[in-house]
Amino acid sequence: MNVSNQNTIRVGVDIGGTFTDVALQHPGGLATCKVLTNYSQPEQAILDGIAKAARQAGVGLGEIGQVIHGTTLVTNSLIERRGAKTAFITTEGFRDVIEMRSENRFEQYDLNLNLPTPLVQREDRFTLNERMGPGGEVLLALDPSEVSAVVDRIREGGFESVAVGLMHAYANDAHEVAVGEALRAALPELSISLSSVISPQMRELPRFNTVIANAYVQPQVADYLGRLVTRLRETGVDAPVFMLHSGGGLITVETAAEQPVRLLESGPAGGSIFAADFARAHGLDKVLSFDMGGTTAKICLIEDGAPKTANTFEVARTYRFKKGSGMTVSTPVVEMVEIGAGGGSIASVDTMGRLQVGPRSAASEPGPACYGRGGEEPTVTDANLLLGRLDPDNFAGGSIRLHPQNSAIAADKLMLSTRDAAFGITELVDENMANAARVHTVENGRDIEHFTMIAFGGGAPLHACRLCEKLGIGALIVPPGAGVGSAIGFLKAPFSFEATRGLFQRMDMFDAEAVNDALTEMEAEARAFVDEGAGGADTEIRLTAQMRYSGQGWEIPVVLPHKAFVETDVDMILAAFEDAYRTLFGRTIQGLSVEVTNWLLTVSTTLPEVERVARHKNGADATAARHRRFFDAALRAEVEAREVARSNMSPGRVVDGPAIIVESETSTIVTSAYRAVGQGDGSLLLLAKEA
Repeated sequence: MNVSNQNTIRVGVDIGGTFTDVALQHPGGLATCKVLTNYSQPEQAILDGIAKAARQAGVGLGEIGQVIHGTTLVTNSLIERRGAKTAFITTEGFRDVIEMRSENRFEQYDLNLNLPTPLVQREDRFTLNERMGPGGEVLLALDPSEVSAVVDRIREGGFESVAVGLMHAYANDAHEVAVGEALRAALPELSISLSSVISPQMRELPRFNTVIANAYVQPQVADYLGRLVTRLRETGVDAPVFMLHSGGGLITVETAAEQPVRLLESGPAGGSIFAADFARAHGLDKVLSFDMGGTTAKICLIEDGAPKTANTFEVARTYRFKKGSGMTVSTPVVEMVEIGAGGGSIASVDTMGRLQVGPRSAASEPGPACYGRGGEEPTVTDANLLLGRLDPDNFAGGSIRLHPQNSAIAADKLMLSTRDAAFGITELVDENMANAARVHTVENGRDIEHFTMIAFGGGAPLHACRLCEKLGIGALIVPPGAGVGSAIGFLKAPFSFEATRGLFQRMDMFDAEAVNDALTEMEAEARAFVDEGAGGADTEIRLTAQMRYSGQGWEIPVVLPHKAFVETDVDMILAAFEDAYRTLFGRTIQGLSVEVTNWLLTVSTTLPEVERVARHKNGADATAARHRRFFDAALRAEVEAREVARSNMSPGRVVDGPAIIVESETSTIVTSAYRAVGQGDGSLLLLAKEA
């Protein structure tokens, strides 16, 4: 089924830590809603949300032709260690790679540093006396009797899942395939993951981590997805289900069940697609995507209409979200920085008397204190309510009644006045997010002041103006449907699949024939997955090489034209590498050889052309429904603000800050330093008044 078919009634569903967001696309437009996430039965929130959106749109459940889903189930399982009992089979001598890690101390001066515990304990890691060389040559043949003995130990151990990661399997998978076949023959109910399938790339640590993570969550994810499909059919939704993977494309539910590690960041990836679509429509080539929900905030760079992507991702950071304290996996992912700063983030005072916010979250159970569902600790949502930024009678479209007295009681526990506690919480969260944005742009060699922010998620429009003030950003866009942006992004995503190969070559010994053979295989692999979901659709190919100077410990991604290479293309490849290196580090290094380690090829369906939006900067004043007071952080004072319904912000309508623009899923705070202008596509454009 072609994902771009606008005549099909399609549903996007994003399960977040606090809310489950639903967006239903139908011939009459778009119906959206938010329901609280059900932790014990996440599929129930999906069913409730789809039924609610269908009633709103006036369509029957049987008319729905496609369901697109993103989930945090994989990430949560890894963080909370709620996966299957997993065994790991590797080459003799490499049993402890996942425990030794890279020997990098992510907190150099902490004498009591605790490294994250591996997903698989040492006694559950088994070894085989076999060895492949880096060129795929067999150095030590696999002994069938030894494989049989390991299979017996797996059976006796009562394992639910097995990960197989042998040395240099990316170059020759014969030994891994043989081990997998032996396991399937003896234990047909066992979940089996091979590194040569899940992550066929150089570097044993991320490859081993990736295949183990996949095996660890596979039984749980397969069970959940099977349950979801069954329950959808029982309620009358007899439509194919597709999943959004971390790289920002759609895959079939069957592929997702086999390779669930690809779903690690599926929800946030939907948000970046949502923002990228508006970046193209508004003709913006430098965008900072800001997605803030109930549990976390995500920041992503979008350039030339596409989110920045990467081939590695660090999950389950255990030390204050510090880089290096988590588990690095190799899987396609939209590159973003994520911090524990959402509406449900809990505020506390540490042992040194400092105010802290997050990463702990009240989530949906029990939720912030103001929800009246048992929460007793102050959260960001409580602070926004106390500062007048939220209407207690019109939160989530009026479906959730907020209780300011509960927020005040919770805030008093911080040993500050109610106003000081609320202001401190929001200001600290805003500064944490601003720091994350600064670091992310600097790490990518960019100057943040030249970017436009696109804000979405239930919490982002409340904080985006203040964040822009801190970052010196003069233009901000809040798209229509911002409160459920990730779910809408699912509906705009292409079908895509990224194939990877580890193929090490020095550029002064470039073997074009070997590269072309590998790329042909990769394209066939990727097309098979894409055609399964969107057969017959127009496609495009993106090719990336992971490259480095000889002697360096890490690679950078270099985008190359997809073509049949010849030996004379070396100069072109080197020039592309130097351009990418100079962008990141400001200079190149003379006199060093250059190497390619891994190749990445993505096949995706072609995105439809977007209609360009004419920018409105001035016009008639919008009609205010009433006046409210809220605390303006920049002025350190309470201000009289106009409250304007989002529906009154028609193209060219203007409201000067301070103002609050309200809609069912969120509210947009316009601080005193900004003005908001309605745009032709329903977006709000917020501009600094001096701009």
